[in-house]
Amino acid sequence: MDLQLLVLTAAVSFLLAVLAGPLCIPLLQRLKLGQQVRGEGPQGHLKKAGTPTMGGVVILLAFTLAFVKFSVVNTEFYVLLVVTLGFGLVGLLDDLIKILKKRSLGLTSLQKLAGQLLFSAIACRMLIGSGHSTALSVPGISFSFDWGPWFYYPFVVLMLLAISNAVNFTDGVDGLLSSVSAPAFGAYALIAMQATQFPSALGASAMAGAVLGFLVYNAHPAKVFMGDTGSLGIGGALGMIAVLTKHEFLFLVIGGVFVIEMLSVVLQVLSFKTRGKRIFKMSPIHHHYELSGWSEWRIVVVFFGVSLLLAVFGLYLDKGL
Repeated sequence: MDLQLLVLTAAVSFLLAVLAGPLCIPLLQRLKLGQQVRGEGPQGHLKKAGTPTMGGVVILLAFTLAFVKFSVVNTEFYVLLVVTLGFGLVGLLDDLIKILKKRSLGLTSLQKLAGQLLFSAIACRMLIGSGHSTALSVPGISFSFDWGPWFYYPFVVLMLLAISNAVNFTDGVDGLLSSVSAPAFGAYALIAMQATQFPSALGASAMAGAVLGFLVYNAHPAKVFMGDTGSLGIGGALGMIAVLTKHEFLFLVIGGVFVIEMLSVVLQVLSFKTRGKRIFKMSPIHHHYELSGWSEWRIVVVFFGVSLLLAVFGLYLDKGL
């Protein structure tokens, strides 16, 4: 497989997402599938109430069609599909409940966790059957250690849950998640290509194209939101590709923006519960900058730049393995 196939896969996925937008957005509007905005969020977001949501179906559709078209079919292929579409399904149910019940919260935390655990467990069972390596490598140095299946697979489950929720936290400003995730998928596509892991490489390329195609309609001011349908599906795909390529710890670099978003939430909660004080004006951290006067465009451009630099740095570290 060469770079041309990766570019072709991304291009096809991008075009599919762009073409699906004008079909799906009016349908979502007719079905009155509008966004429910949290009252405790930034006040400027209240005007976004009613904007069509669940646009993540566009991303998942474009990704799936391009991935199925160009990828070889093996265990790696099925595992990536199960986690991406499974997590996307959990997000879809969450979005539907929010809309039908007309509230900003859909599935309970336990219900969402149960769904993610189910598809994570299915993926782990498939990986065990395929003889997937349980070794972990440290980025940038020639060092690895084997945890064995009893420790490695619980780690994989926790990793999938953490990454999908970190990605979900990042979806809070028009165009932010699509812009930040594209460089991460691009980096993992190149890593997988060099390791001759075709399904992971093509899956990452397909997802990169899909999120960029969706960005055409999600850039500020957004005509449609991806909802948890998109954010959980993207998070599941990104986490699973990190596992399949055996670059689990490298996600801390390549997905550094998502790590920062998650940490900002954790630190905010801990600080408030222990000291009664907030570290940020609002978490996740992109809302802090928003309340500090940054425009949505500025947030997206800066966060995209950071994500791109981290993706390049991650590729540099990969050369040292």
